[in-house]
Amino acid sequence: MKNKLATLLLCIFLTSNLAHAGNEVFQGHAEFDNNYTGLDEKLYTGKTETLEKKDTIEMTVSQVLDGSFSFEGDEFFAEVTSDVIGDKGVIIPKGTIAHGSIVESSEAKRLGRDGYINLSFDYLVTPDGREIPIEGKMSTKLHPIKAATKIVAQDLGYTAGGAVLGGLFAAQALGIESAIASQGWTLAGGAAVGSGVGLGMALYRKGKDVLISPGDEIKVKILSNVELPVYKEEALKQKEEKYPGLDIRIGNILYEKDPFGEVNTLTLSVSISNMSDKSFSGMDIALVNDYNSVFNPSIFGDTRLVFSHFKPGDRKAGKISFAVNNIKQTYWLIVNDRATNKPLMRISLDNAYKHVSNDIKKRNAKIKKKKKNYYKEEDLFDL
Repeated sequence: MKNKLATLLLCIFLTSNLAHAGNEVFQGHAEFDNNYTGLDEKLYTGKTETLEKKDTIEMTVSQVLDGSFSFEGDEFFAEVTSDVIGDKGVIIPKGTIAHGSIVESSEAKRLGRDGYINLSFDYLVTPDGREIPIEGKMSTKLHPIKAATKIVAQDLGYTAGGAVLGGLFAAQALGIESAIASQGWTLAGGAAVGSGVGLGMALYRKGKDVLISPGDEIKVKILSNVELPVYKEEALKQKEEKYPGLDIRIGNILYEKDPFGEVNTLTLSVSISNMSDKSFSGMDIALVNDYNSVFNPSIFGDTRLVFSHFKPGDRKAGKISFAVNNIKQTYWLIVNDRATNKPLMRISLDNAYKHVSNDIKKRNAKIKKKKKNYYKEEDLFDL
C-alpha cells in the first residue's frame, strides 16, 4: 500500500512540473561571466581590457628546463615578471602564475644542430586566486632558414680555418723555397688537406643544448584574444610595515651589472630620516624577497651609506646596491633591529617602482633584455 501511494505522489509531482516547463526558464550560476560581474569591487575598476593575439607576456620559469633531459608533456609553472598594462590600467599583475607544459624538446645533435624547447601555456592564476584560460607559446627553436644559415656560416669557418692552418703547416714543414719551386703546389696541397680536416670537424661538430633556468626571462606570445578586468592601482600595492619616526623613501631603482657582467644588481636611491628611538647602521639595511631570502648590501656599489651610522635625529641620503638572484622578483627593503633580530620595517620595491620615471624604466628594460642566450655553456671536454 505504501509503495502504491509513493508511486501516485511521484506521478502527480512529475505531471505538475511538466505542465509548467514551457513557462519556466532554468537558470545556472557561473562565478564569473563574460562581463566580469560579481568581481570584488575592492580589486577591480569594473572596466575590461582585451589581451590581444600576438601580445607578449614577460615571465620567468620556476624550475630548470633542459632540452637534453626535459620530456614532452612535462608540466611547470612560470611567474609574470612585469605588469601587463592596457590603455585602462593593469590587466595582469606582476606575480601572476602561469601553468605551462613542454610540447616538444630536442637535445643538440651533430652537424651543428642546436637543441630546442617548445613551450605551451594554458592558464594563469592571478594573485586573487582567479584562473584565466589563455593560449600562449614560447620556443627557442630558430626558423629553419636562420638555423641553416647559422650552421653553414659556422661550417665555412671551420673549412676556411682548416685551409689556412694547412697552408701554414706546409710552408713551415717544407719551406718557402719548396713552395716557390713547386709554383705554390705545396701550399695548395696543404690547404686542401687542411680543408678536409676542417670539413671533418664541421661534420663532427655538435650543436648547443638549451637550458632555461629560474631567473632567465622568457617572452610568451599570446595566440588568441582574452578579455580581462582592469585592476585598481590601490589593489596591487604590496603590504608594508612602518616604524614610528623612521622614514625611508626610495627614489630611483636601477638595474646594473656586477663586475662580472651579470645583470643582478639593484641600486636604490634612498633618503633616510631617523626620528625614532632606534639606532642602526647601513649594514643593518637589507633586501628580502618573497621567498624570505635576505640580500645584504654589495661592496661593489656606493658604500657611503653602508658604512654610515644612523642615530636618532639623523637625516641622510645616498645610494645603496644589492646583488640579488633575480632582479625581477618581489623585494622589500628592511632595517633589522639588532636587539630582536627582526625587521623594524618593510618597504616594497614594487610600490616604489611604480613612481620611478619612465626614462629609468626604459633604461632598465634595455639592460635587462641583453640576455637572450638560452644555451648551456660550452664544455671543452664534451665531444
